[in-house]
Amino acid sequence: MSQYIPRRLERPLSEALDQFPVVLVTGARQAGKSTLLRHSLHGYNYVTLDDVLVRELAKTDPALFLKTHRAPLIIDEIQYAPGLLEQIKLDVDENRKEYGRYVLTGSQFFPLMHGVGESLSGRIMVFQLYPLSVEELPNFNRFEEAEVIAQMLRGFYPEFSVQPNLNPKFWHSSYLTTYIERDIRSLRNIHNLSQFHRYLVLLAARAGQLLNLSEISKECGISQTTARDWLVLLESTSIIYLLEPYASNLTKRVVKAPKIYFVDTGLLCYLLRIHDSEQLTYSPFSGHVFENMVVMEAVKHFAAKGERAPCYFYRSDKKVEVDLIIDFGTHLDAYEIKFSASPKQEMTKSLALFRDRSKLKHAYLLNLRESDLPFSNGITAKHWSHILSF
Repeated sequence: MSQYIPRRLERPLSEALDQFPVVLVTGARQAGKSTLLRHSLHGYNYVTLDDVLVRELAKTDPALFLKTHRAPLIIDEIQYAPGLLEQIKLDVDENRKEYGRYVLTGSQFFPLMHGVGESLSGRIMVFQLYPLSVEELPNFNRFEEAEVIAQMLRGFYPEFSVQPNLNPKFWHSSYLTTYIERDIRSLRNIHNLSQFHRYLVLLAARAGQLLNLSEISKECGISQTTARDWLVLLESTSIIYLLEPYASNLTKRVVKAPKIYFVDTGLLCYLLRIHDSEQLTYSPFSGHVFENMVVMEAVKHFAAKGERAPCYFYRSDKKVEVDLIIDFGTHLDAYEIKFSASPKQEMTKSLALFRDRSKLKHAYLLNLRESDLPFSNGITAKHWSHILSF
């Protein structure tokens, strides 16, 4: 087995196995799902439905499959045999006092969750595993600007930490071909892959911006229906993340457009044709890539605890914008994110306006400067890694 990088999800996973008969770990391919489970769950049998012969048995004779592969069992890529979920339910119901019988992984969230909801409601705990967080990176100096830029370029998939000499350009090209296109085409019969790749590039160019599918569909030469379908596919395979708008009226949260981010900045840089650190530093997209990283670090922080990230952004009719809002239930924290080591008070204008009309506990400008810098308007500039401290 290759080098193992400890994951923060290990503890919540262990706790869930003591309370639920089934645990599901979803996430993008190569995020480390199989490695996490095989390292953490000693004594479990393991089977993967990536194996065509194994998959065929799971689909045609689920009962025989579970007799052949005995619990406690890890089943990798369960989305390839969704009918197996019903047989797992029957087995679990016959052994209701046994927890942790089955641990499943899946790389296609929405189709998989439909089957889970129908078959295993009340019997399953679901976790989302993202690529490595900053807190999980071995030997990473978050205060060294050059190292931060290089990490954004490589991205956070574990393979880069296991094999530091990997060429990001080659790896991400292979990733697109081997994983994304294979998964996407297993869900939708996409004939024009070059058009789909152009769609990805158009999304990448809008990272950190409001999603406008009408505009994207016109530029890509596809219908809005197709653009929406492809977006759902990318979200369900954990390639993109949609950040919803915040409003005190919950109804408004679902009628405004979300902002789009990529789960991994390395793939984002590849799609933007940014291939070295100097190019990223001076790119017009550098601020968007940096914002993308910080927002995803907040999302990963909650996911590692088994929680849905209460993360939003704010934009008023007068275009007052705040990059990130975290709703803790009892209070809000708000953050503006700038790719700069020289923060200035003028960067906090929108944040100050939002603070004055909302009940915020904290309002910070996140940037590359290591030491805090308080401004006269009561807002403080903090190093971006402060987002990891809540």
